[in-house]
Formats: sequence, C-alpha cells, structure tokens
Amino acid sequence: MAGLVSAVGGRLGPVEALVINATGPQPAIAVEDLTWESHLDQLRFFVKSPTLLVQAVLPGMKARRGGRIIHIGSDMFERALPRMSAYVAAKGAQIGLTRSWARELGPHGITVNLVAPGFIPVERHADVGAEERGSYIADLPLGRIGTPKDVAAAVAFLASDEAGYITGERVTVNGGHTID
Repeated sequence: MAGLVSAVGGRLGPVEALVINATGPQPAIAVEDLTWESHLDQLRFFVKSPTLLVQAVLPGMKARRGGRIIHIGSDMFERALPRMSAYVAAKGAQIGLTRSWARELGPHGITVNLVAPGFIPVERHADVGAEERGSYIADLPLGRIGTPKDVAAAVAFLASDEAGYITGERVTVNGGHTID
C-alpha cells in the first residue's frame, strides 16, 4: 500500500482525500449455510482493505494536519435483507470504523465519513429485471432510481472544504428508501 500511495503522490501530489470504494461478490447465504469463512470473505473486503489503505495515507495526512477519508457503505445495513447477514455485518463494521476513526483522527484535522448508497444500477446490475426495478422505485419517496452521479455528489461534498466540520457521519443516498 505504501508503494501505491507513493506512486499516486508522485503523479498527483499528496493524498488529501481517500475514498474507500470496494465491492465484490455479495452472496445470498441462508443462516443454516453460513460459515465463519463467509463472514471473513466480506470482512476482508470491507474492513481489512480499508484499514490497510487508511494506514498507508495516514502519515501524509497527519503531517499536513488534515485530510478526508470517505467510506462507501450501503443502505443494506438498515434494510437487513434475509440471507445477506455476512454482507450486512461487514457493512455495519464499516459504520463502526467510520465513527471510531473520526474520534481518533479528528485531533489531526482528518474527517472520516461514510456514504451509504441504495440500489444504484451499474454494470454489475445488468441482470436486474424491469419488474424488480419498478418495485424498488415504487418504494422510493423521490420516485426515481439513483445514479452514480448522485453518489459522487455526496462524496465530492464530504471531500470538500465545505464539509470540514462534518465527521463520523453516515450520509444515505437512496431517494428516501430507508426513512423510518
């Protein structure tokens, strides 16, 4: 990771904002079929890799007395869908990391936040049918499906100077799907 941060720094300058956006397989697994390895697979993706990335950028951010760390989470934590417990647990761990790191890194001028998108159709959702999309849209107060641009706008705001007093927060970008 240090080599990656060094290469980025050499090409673009010091890392001022780290957006942690990892995704991978999200298998639906019934509780009776769930294994510890199922949990570890999700934790490696959503806890281990973010930890390693943050550790790699931290020396530079601390030296500059500032920076932004932004996790990309999911609204699945609130939705708590059946057969998705390993994924939901790992996404919950991201929220915990965000809050704990915000307290720990705040004294160094580093903010840590999480953006939690809902269903945002991208290439990996090509097999989602029109009926499933329609059902999802029907449950959205805003009445439309989100776009990658909607998520990018939230990330850009949290990475900006205007968000300098926001830390430890979770911003849900899902058209109001999980309003209590």
